[in-house]
Amino acid sequence: MHTLTTLAKRAVDSYIKQGEIISPSDNIEQEFLNNKGGVFVTIEKEGQLRGCIGTYLATQKNIAQETIHNAIAAATEDYRFGHVQPAELESLSYTVSILSSPEPIEGIDDLNPKKYGIIIKSLDNPGKSGLLLPDLEEVETVTEQINIASQKAGLSPEERKVIYRFQVKKYGPEKN
Repeated sequence: MHTLTTLAKRAVDSYIKQGEIISPSDNIEQEFLNNKGGVFVTIEKEGQLRGCIGTYLATQKNIAQETIHNAIAAATEDYRFGHVQPAELESLSYTVSILSSPEPIEGIDDLNPKKYGIIIKSLDNPGKSGLLLPDLEEVETVTEQINIASQKAGLSPEERKVIYRFQVKKYGPEKN
């Protein structure tokens, strides 16, 4: 297992079993301790999504802390699923995605759903935004990607919007 997926697993296991938030271990690469960035943690159970939460901009001290925070959130705060239970822990797999800084696009020709994730924000209602990670199995076209991100944001077709793209460095999925 990569150290970030191991960190995500350790964070979830410790939080679910003991209610404790771990610190990064000594074997974490310096790049994850010295740099900040957005991180998404995806948890799967038997190949099915079990939780996914993340940040597209850094909210923690470093990437390792961002991974710990978002792993626990994916296990306990994803509104689509109940909290991960102790009996499930051994059947979970983890993927950690580190996001590049979002950049505005000039047109849809700048998009590729296999290479770039997107963030769509409403210009009419600043509180509305949606994010979609890249290279999702069910997303083949730019139109599908924009439509799904718009739905997640609750945007109507007539709302003015701005689209940002980002890339990810993905670790996992890795099973226990």
